[in-house]
Amino acid sequence: MRKAERLNEIVQYLRRMHHAVTADTLAEQFEVSARTLYRDIQDLKSAGVPILGEAGVGYVIDKTYHLSPIMFDAKEIEAIALGIGMVSNWTDEKFAQKAQSAFQKIQATLSAPMLNELAQIATFSAPSHYKIPWEVDFSELRECIRRKQLIRFDYLDLNETPTQRTVRPLALTSFSPVWLLTAWCELREDFRNFRIDRISSFTQLSQRFVDEKDKSFKAYLAKIGHDINT
Repeated sequence: MRKAERLNEIVQYLRRMHHAVTADTLAEQFEVSARTLYRDIQDLKSAGVPILGEAGVGYVIDKTYHLSPIMFDAKEIEAIALGIGMVSNWTDEKFAQKAQSAFQKIQATLSAPMLNELAQIATFSAPSHYKIPWEVDFSELRECIRRKQLIRFDYLDLNETPTQRTVRPLALTSFSPVWLLTAWCELREDFRNFRIDRISSFTQLSQRFVDEKDKSFKAYLAKIGHDINT
């Protein structure tokens, strides 16, 4: 990775973090020595990037800082285009519109050579008849996760047994063609995964929940042996 690319990546990495990151962690992340990392941080500070902290303590960045326009290479643009296609074909119309809007904004920043590269991409996501329809509003469910809104619904398990659940919605995961809602189930007092095509009578409750360490999506991933950053 060239230095200019690494500096840009360091800024983006710090913007994603919600806590101070040590120089050793950054050095390991970007596969450079601690000495090189310290120089990179100093170069960013000299360029006016609002990074706070010091060696031995860790670094954070002012989240109000805006990056300069990001430059993509051909493979990155192809990956983004493929991702946009998959969102369009495997979610709902509202989310697909947001994905297409984002891609139009990206296209508006591309140079003529990169637009030419975009026109020659060879990986696509096509609509599939294997997509399983669902009754629940996909975008409404996403918003409940974002707002930490308790929800209640009727559920039909794989044994065709009906039940009603009140849950803390935590995440949506695609296992094509199935979408799973990962949630903290108030009935079972544990994490559960629900197929959204088996959810009916979906209701948002007025109550919002507060993050609790042992009931979060990060805790769920730790329980099943996955790192949230992978």
